[in-house]
Amino acid sequence: MPPPGMPTEELLIARFRGHARRLFWSALVLIATFGATAYFYGNLPAGFENWMLLTAAGVLVILAVVVPFVIWYSRSTTVTTRRVIARHGIGARQRREMSHARGYTIAVRRGPLQRMWGAGNITLSNGVDAPLRLPNVPNVTLVHETLADQIEVGQILAHRDAQASGD
Repeated sequence: MPPPGMPTEELLIARFRGHARRLFWSALVLIATFGATAYFYGNLPAGFENWMLLTAAGVLVILAVVVPFVIWYSRSTTVTTRRVIARHGIGARQRREMSHARGYTIAVRRGPLQRMWGAGNITLSNGVDAPLRLPNVPNVTLVHETLADQIEVGQILAHRDAQASGD
């Protein structure tokens, strides 16, 4: 712990994405598309060509597999010793931050499927800014405990520094 009045180094605690279970249907579509394409390739009735089959399979894979994966991959959350950073966006990236030192409330909501997978939605609200919503957080209990600990440590350090500068 640094001495009072000295800035603390910002350290990475966790970096995560939403739970990958949302990609289940994409994986199922990918497997079914490859299976159907392999079965029908060369066995289509007259009037249909193999290139039509491959084109349809390619479009289906792009729309049902690649696009959902890119959307899932473009959203990430970083927890450091000073703040929570939520990033999302494919072309234009958006970034929202919430400082531990300012304090915020942590609300956790878990549906039945989320409980089964150990995931949940976390909403961080400081009462001033718009709430920061983190959907489908994996290991939601561990993340909740970590955020609560970081709020406490951040407020202790801010209080200690305020007292040291007031002397």
